[in-house]
Amino acid sequence: MSDQRVMFVFPGQGSQYRGMGSDLYQEFAAARQVYDRANEVLGFDLRELSFADPAGEIGLTRNTQPALLTHEIACLRVFEELTGGGLQPALAAGHSLGEYSALVAAGALGFEDALRLVRRRGELMGEHGEGGMLALTLDIDTARPLADRHFCQVASCNLPDQTVVGGRDSDLDALALDLAERMPRKRAIRLATEGAFHTYFMVTAALLFRDDLERVTFSAPTVGVLSNYTGVLHEPDSIRTRLFFQLFNPVNWVGCLNTAIAQQVTTFIEFGGGLGAEDGPAAKRPNLEGIIRKTLKASGVEARHVAAINCETLHAAAAAFGG
Repeated sequence: MSDQRVMFVFPGQGSQYRGMGSDLYQEFAAARQVYDRANEVLGFDLRELSFADPAGEIGLTRNTQPALLTHEIACLRVFEELTGGGLQPALAAGHSLGEYSALVAAGALGFEDALRLVRRRGELMGEHGEGGMLALTLDIDTARPLADRHFCQVASCNLPDQTVVGGRDSDLDALALDLAERMPRKRAIRLATEGAFHTYFMVTAALLFRDDLERVTFSAPTVGVLSNYTGVLHEPDSIRTRLFFQLFNPVNWVGCLNTAIAQQVTTFIEFGGGLGAEDGPAAKRPNLEGIIRKTLKASGVEARHVAAINCETLHAAAAAFGG
């Protein structure tokens, strides 16, 4: 395995679920330490929110973001424990919220500071959010002029042929109707969000969040971390500003993956979150796997994806890397 170039990846909002992390907490001391510390930092019971979600509030942005970050770092710490900490990635990256987990993984941001930041970030995004988001089966060059016509904005470039846009609900409805008339074979899928994230609707949230970013110390990362805002490696003295711009600019995930391909990454290990209608961590599948595989296939690149999102997949991933 030593000849592989590995990238650690961390998913963003939308991959949270009730029960997330409960299996790790029961089996691994490393996970218990992460969750117990999160409770102390946040001042509320994140374990109960994540494991049981009795009030049905894990989907609120202010809760989703610290819950996901904690799960992702718990998965990472368990993986490090199982492998003896011997695997050093070439790169790290995260989708939106996941970028904060990537910075923690690279030593550029402390876990406690990251928790405080994403809790505040989630509060501001939820409070100042307006409208919603649509996933379009279009490339960005086709999606952007369509969005422009309806006062919407590109929010994320996930795949060469998938672009997410954000805007007011009425504008998104008009955009979807326009798309159906112009390109009936293309789809517009409404996403469950509290607002039009990564668009101009988040400018106020970003301006308020700047003070929180200014209070945190960022260090030079020990491995390269990719920026959602630029799609290329963070420069140590620009991490703070790029996280600021990330809030109201598109997530350039395609750019991040293209950088990884150019850097000859051969293996992607995804930490945390999970998708799927069935209950329980064991039934979940990784969030970013499909996007990564499709992008690699479109580029003619052969690489593999390794999930590290629950007890079963963490044991399997560790075994694959000598743990």
